[in-house]
Amino acid sequence: MANQITTKPLFTLVLSLLLVSSSIASSDVPFIVAHKKATLSSLKSGAERVSVSIDIYNQGSSTAYDITLVDDHWPQDMFNVVSGNTSQSWERLHAGGLLSHSFELDGKVKGLFLGSPAVITFRIPTKAALQEAYSTPILPLDVLADKPPVQKLEWAKKLLVKYGSLISVISIVVLFVYLLVTPSKSGAAKSGKKRR
Repeated sequence: MANQITTKPLFTLVLSLLLVSSSIASSDVPFIVAHKKATLSSLKSGAERVSVSIDIYNQGSSTAYDITLVDDHWPQDMFNVVSGNTSQSWERLHAGGLLSHSFELDGKVKGLFLGSPAVITFRIPTKAALQEAYSTPILPLDVLADKPPVQKLEWAKKLLVKYGSLISVISIVVLFVYLLVTPSKSGAAKSGKKRR
């Protein structure tokens, strides 16, 4: 009896939370999610290039308008913009849509760089104020770092990582088939004794 009394308020609470969350989720607004990715690549000249890509997703149920992306947290004393711009604007982003932007930088100074998230502003027709969203931050970049020489067995490690599980499964199957096909020594000895 006491168990029924405590479960009823809990059930009511869970049901009301579900109703509230579904009403919030079904509201007619855009929901902007942005993913920022930066990769380092070494050039033959000894310099390093930073390739930055930012993907902006509208996970909401309505269109976002006047989208502006600004990623100007790259200090000019550390980086040169080689291609593209650190900012971009679009007219609209429909519900379920995707916008992508990329640019490249050359690193000038050796050191660890901690990047900031990009800022995305957009407009919703029902609100006068601009809305703001932030991208995911990037991992620290070790620009122009002294990297250890590549090991001779690097290709073997890559193959093992890529095909290791497949090799282990195949070896287990081969071992199982071998055990089924080859007669055991104790079984052969027993059959030899019976013939005498």
